[in-house]
Amino acid sequence: MKSIQSLLVLLFFTLASCSSVTVNADYDKTVDFTKHKTFAYMKEGINKLEISDLDKRRILKAVDEQMLAKGFVKSETPDFLVNIFTKSHEEVNVHSGWGYGWGYGYYPYYGFGGYPYVSSSIEGTLYIDFIDAKKNELFWQGIGSGYLTQDVNRKEQRINEFATQILAQYPPVIAPNKEKTEKKN
Repeated sequence: MKSIQSLLVLLFFTLASCSSVTVNADYDKTVDFTKHKTFAYMKEGINKLEISDLDKRRILKAVDEQMLAKGFVKSETPDFLVNIFTKSHEEVNVHSGWGYGWGYGYYPYYGFGGYPYVSSSIEGTLYIDFIDAKKNELFWQGIGSGYLTQDVNRKEQRINEFATQILAQYPPVIAPNKEKTEKKN
């Protein structure tokens, strides 16, 4: 019974990990993030994306929705530029399973045995960069990795999930400097 419970827990975490997005962010600790209120897209970077125009529009729409929900405003004279790029690779897994069978014929058989099977999936990474428009310097980067879907009905939902989870990391939560808080006390 315990092994069945362990198998169910493993199956749950395997399925959950297939649908989740792993997110990381990096940023310049010297930047005052409150000064960045308006944004625009870095057109040169967006044009270089090697994905379909449909997926580009899906990503830009998802980023727009998140940025506007956070209170940022699109502008012709932005405080910062948003650049996006993507990477993907196919992950191929070879598994061995166990089964049993029986057969008819001149030499009937019954037995157990192992059999290999192969599965593949596409893992994608979405990078969202924030670049100071005046200094032309990267000050924040969000990275999300996860499995992609080719199902057109679920693709937009998956892209929204990537954008939402990446941009949830912005602005970064900066821990107070110990020396500054000790001096105040």
